[in-house]
Amino acid sequence: MTSAFDLVIRNACSADGLPLSIGIRAGRIAALGTDVEGRGPEIDAGGRTAGPGLHDHHLHLLATAARMGSIDLAGCRDVDAIVQRLRGAAGGAGEWVRAIEYDERVADLPDAAALDTWLADRPLRVQDRTGACWLLNSMAIERLGGPPFPASVEIGPGQRPTGRIRRGDAWLRSRIGGGAPSLAPLGQRLAQRGITGVTDASASNGPDEAEFLAGSIPQRLILMGSEALGAGDGYALGPVKLLFDESDLPPVDAIAGRIGAARALGRNVAAHCVTLGELVVYLAALDAAGGARAGDRIEHGSVIPASLIPDIAAAGLIVVTQPNFIHDRGDRYLAELDASELADLYRLRSLIDGGVAMLGGSDAPYGDPDPWIALRAATDRRTRSGALIGASEAVDRMRALSLYGPAPLCAGMPADLILYDWPVDPAAPVTVALTVIGGEIVWQA
Repeated sequence: MTSAFDLVIRNACSADGLPLSIGIRAGRIAALGTDVEGRGPEIDAGGRTAGPGLHDHHLHLLATAARMGSIDLAGCRDVDAIVQRLRGAAGGAGEWVRAIEYDERVADLPDAAALDTWLADRPLRVQDRTGACWLLNSMAIERLGGPPFPASVEIGPGQRPTGRIRRGDAWLRSRIGGGAPSLAPLGQRLAQRGITGVTDASASNGPDEAEFLAGSIPQRLILMGSEALGAGDGYALGPVKLLFDESDLPPVDAIAGRIGAARALGRNVAAHCVTLGELVVYLAALDAAGGARAGDRIEHGSVIPASLIPDIAAAGLIVVTQPNFIHDRGDRYLAELDASELADLYRLRSLIDGGVAMLGGSDAPYGDPDPWIALRAATDRRTRSGALIGASEAVDRMRALSLYGPAPLCAGMPADLILYDWPVDPAAPVTVALTVIGGEIVWQA
């Protein structure tokens, strides 16, 4: 008897080039092989590769959606260029202007008085390129209301905010109001690039954020967040996110206390580790809390000396890396860092060879959410200009894909899959022709 399928994909090939057909039923892969006998709606893959959908293991959905409606200051190398972009922003008097990717090398981190010379007739908030700091002009400060102010708000003479707010995103949102951005355009953009699952790594995620994010995009969703975040419908519960900065590191015992609280909730922990100092403090806090547990994560691992690789492997920690930053920011790294420091940047092969489990993410909006930029950088380690950083850290395409993908396609697994072409020429664009999540087509070229 001929099987009935909800969808049949024919004339595809596997990652190793073998002919492949796929039958999908009830949201799962019901059959696959060189040829699948059965009836149902059919798609001719045209010889494209069929593979598991990609999972971005570290991004920030709300910030990325907001970025899509923001003024991008990347590439502005002087104040005049910034002013031109800001004053050309759409909107009327009194409407907020939101700008991102400000490079502090232009004019350090300007206060409200300096920002008033850039734009004075509309409330302005500017995010620096790291995403850690917001800069507000005087009209924006007036929108904040009066004290008390949290420690994230820098206070100047007369107990007035200077306009600099560090790691105060949630508080800032609570004061300025406004609805959260629609995530539908972002979900579609991710689907077009073959992403079928995401992990939101925002430390501030709690019940309110979970309620908004669940079901807002077609992708499968994992949420990190605070200890207040619990299990719920529409998402899987991820680790407790620990966010601290080297400029103001909490005591090791305080971090260990939060790790202990996460353990009591039955949750793993994942720490923001962009600098060596942050990484060392996190490792010490894990030791103080009784050691790492399977599923604990190092987010970014931007700087990892070779001497720490055995310790990370022995602890069983997962490193969630962003090789896209080698491409996006590599030329800046080359200009600002000593040659001896470059070898420790966004390690990949040395960590894998050392027995460390690896995952990949974009850190969008601070990195480009297109996964193929990260995947290409993982294989060639080239900057935007074509320069090499850590050539020995490159991996082959299959290993790069495993950073973003689950196990190979097999019968019985959820039908989250893509059809794509990844040309041999690294300069040629990757084409995603089809994205399927749970057996449903969410993108088709």
